[in-house]
Amino acid sequence: MSTETEALAGPLQALLDEPGVTDVLVNGPREVWVDRGRGLEPAGLDLGDAARVRALAVRLAAAGGTRLDDACPVADARLPNGVRLHAVLPPLAAGCTAISLRVPRRRPFTLDELVERGTVPRGLEHVLRALVARRANLLVTGATGTGKTTLLAALLSIADPRERIVVVEEAGELEPDHPHVVHLAARRANVEGVGGVELDVLVRAALRMRPDRIVLGEARGAELREVLSALTTGHEGGCATLHAGSAGQVPARLEALGALAGLGRAAVAAQAAAAFDAVLHLRRDGPARRLVEVAAVRRGFGEELEVVDAVRVAADGSLHPGPGWGRLAERIGLAP
Repeated sequence: MSTETEALAGPLQALLDEPGVTDVLVNGPREVWVDRGRGLEPAGLDLGDAARVRALAVRLAAAGGTRLDDACPVADARLPNGVRLHAVLPPLAAGCTAISLRVPRRRPFTLDELVERGTVPRGLEHVLRALVARRANLLVTGATGTGKTTLLAALLSIADPRERIVVVEEAGELEPDHPHVVHLAARRANVEGVGGVELDVLVRAALRMRPDRIVLGEARGAELREVLSALTTGHEGGCATLHAGSAGQVPARLEALGALAGLGRAAVAAQAAAAFDAVLHLRRDGPARRLVEVAAVRRGFGEELEVVDAVRVAADGSLHPGPGWGRLAERIGLAP
């Protein structure tokens, strides 16, 4: 870390520099929490008073190239050292400025390491490798903090090194270990309301950059329309992440996002069924993050989108094929 960044992070820097720390959260001057991979625990830090917490958040936001003041009370930025900052000022945050810092891993996990950690069940590793090798279009789902970005980075790291990967994100988080990755990051409008560049614009730009794989860090709005269009017009090997509580919730989540993009239910179902081959769903149980389901995507009766179990992972790690396995196995060249 640079001396400048250390000064900006102040008393939080020691926590950010600890090996294994993933998140540092500030709820108040004496309410600092840290996640060292075992879940959140009190950090035992005293930041002084609410004014000092606010000043710290403002300095961090400025380091990330964004404003944080009464006119712009919410900031989302990436700091020069790669740490993701989110900060909210009072009165939107009750009592004291709320600071959330997410620490990027110094290097991405490999797929083998995720297997060793138990994130990926051993019997599913060959399925994931086949999905990447056969350039299947993937939707990685789960709640916040379940490891969606971690798994996606590991999968992109095993893509053919001759391929060009264009990653579109709201804030740069996805760092696969791959020799040819181009990052595009959205930009918020300035205080006058101009200069913003949204994700849908960047997805369209990515299409003109000779991509072999287009990757959307997170689908959350109108950019879904552009991604669906790309993945249904010959762009294979594409990926996106989506917040969802289960694989079964994916159709409803896509319909809701499609509505934001001006797409009707039937249009979303038709395009999503053609765009995505598989859903990889992760869940967090305490400190453990696990891939618990691989599902196939298809258009069902009544023109509805269906996400059907291909392989479900039980609590003991055993694998149970589902009705979608035959379709998925055929797509990636494995025996059904």
